[in-house]
Amino acid sequence: MVKSWRAFVLSALLIAVCAAGAGLLGGGSTAKAAPAAEDELGQGLRALTSIYRLVEQNAAESVSPDKAIYQGAIPGMLRTLDPHSSFFDPKAFNQLREDQRGAYYGVGMTVQPKNGRTVVVAPFTGSPAYKAGIRPGDVIMEVNDKRTDGLNTSEVADLLRGPKGTPVQVKIGREGVEKPLIFNMLRGEIPRYSVKNAFFIKPGIAFMDIESFNENTSREMDEAFKRLGEDNVKGFVLDLRNNPGGLLNEGVAVAGRFLKRGQTVVSHRGRTSPEKPYLANNGSSNRNYPIVVIVNRYSASAAEIVAGALQDHDRGWVVGDNTFGKGLVQTVFPLTENTGLALTTAKYYTPSGRLIQRDYSSGSFYDYYFRKNIEDKNSQDARMTDSGRTVYGGAGIAPDEKINITFNRFQIELARKDSFREFIPKYFSTRDAKLSKDWTPDATMLKEFEDHLKSVKAQYTPEQWQQNLDWVKIQLKREALITAFSLDESLRYAIETDPVVEKAIEALPKARALLDNQKKQMVQLDKRSKRD
Repeated sequence: MVKSWRAFVLSALLIAVCAAGAGLLGGGSTAKAAPAAEDELGQGLRALTSIYRLVEQNAAESVSPDKAIYQGAIPGMLRTLDPHSSFFDPKAFNQLREDQRGAYYGVGMTVQPKNGRTVVVAPFTGSPAYKAGIRPGDVIMEVNDKRTDGLNTSEVADLLRGPKGTPVQVKIGREGVEKPLIFNMLRGEIPRYSVKNAFFIKPGIAFMDIESFNENTSREMDEAFKRLGEDNVKGFVLDLRNNPGGLLNEGVAVAGRFLKRGQTVVSHRGRTSPEKPYLANNGSSNRNYPIVVIVNRYSASAAEIVAGALQDHDRGWVVGDNTFGKGLVQTVFPLTENTGLALTTAKYYTPSGRLIQRDYSSGSFYDYYFRKNIEDKNSQDARMTDSGRTVYGGAGIAPDEKINITFNRFQIELARKDSFREFIPKYFSTRDAKLSKDWTPDATMLKEFEDHLKSVKAQYTPEQWQQNLDWVKIQLKREALITAFSLDESLRYAIETDPVVEKAIEALPKARALLDNQKKQMVQLDKRSKRD
């Protein structure tokens, strides 16, 4: 009881101290708080501790310190600040560190819940699970003799993780196999590559997909370009869709790679910190190929910094949908007992000076995260790109060209029933899981898939089936390639058949026009300077 009480008071005091010291840690003022402010803080903490003591002594049910502190008081206080300041309990803080490092130790596979069981979605290429022969659709029954019945996917994932080189035994149930399969593996380091795909999608046209910004992102990008041979790149498509952001310095390094040395990538300023610009230190004017950047409503934070910098400097043509609009700077403070605090200390501004962050002063946090209207823009925050194009702040990054691919009713129905992921394990249960590189679904497979759709009572018409037949073949091949080859092969095929990527490639001449316009402006400025 005493320990939990001390932890509560200590956590509250530490957060108060961190909030007061955020400006100092961010390079801001070192002035001491006024006596009146200190007195208000003391009164607030005394009220908080009094309430906790009353609850602990008189509540109808016993009080869990973890719930009261980590899930109640601290998150409740942070919710009064902004949508992104957050507290990390030990498990969440460890997960944050893993995400930033870009690696963890385990067997290397993604899992999902299904009918109360934990099912393999896909093993990562080259991982212990991949080498052992675990397949998509496999049901994890036991881990080291511990039944997984009643465990959620997070708990099963925790069982699979452990120190590098330690053994783990997994009992698997597989479609078409009567007895459970036993897999004995050694846990290994599982890298979380942030640059997932980098290849020539067409002759001279390079494609790269960045899923997040961790400690290795800029290095991974450099290695990818070396592998491709950057001299061979005539056009570049950078995919930042569904990228939630990550480390600021890595976002700056990625954007700065395509700018001229010394150009501003982003700046931030806050209540207790002066404006701080981040410049392109590794920029080069020799990289003169056109760039198209793909974004969507789930591109956030560092992804928006990259898109905004390339757009403001007319270095990239941005396509897709409006980005999320997360332009708040979080400083991460490690606390006691392996916990941490991500506290908002400033706001991000693009090189032209527009604010990335959406307004969150009205409405609920639910409305903020799941907004329907993503077309809002702050007309009072109108800025100009280097060439004089008008861009707006206060609502994320609006693309130069809207690309919005929607699903029809037939496609939504099949996705809702997880039809392709359900069917493929059944298909390979009676067949060898080896396919040729040029394989495509044949009439037999399509007929079996139709039978599967009938068995799960999917609702559609014969006309809808015919109209969507090409789409069905693509989805079947995407899913089959995971089992027959690897998740990487499936992702590459998905990119090659993605209509948004195809439209991005078609937009490369518009990106080239931006570069040509820049050259004309440089020539004109040079002539003027000589006349002057």
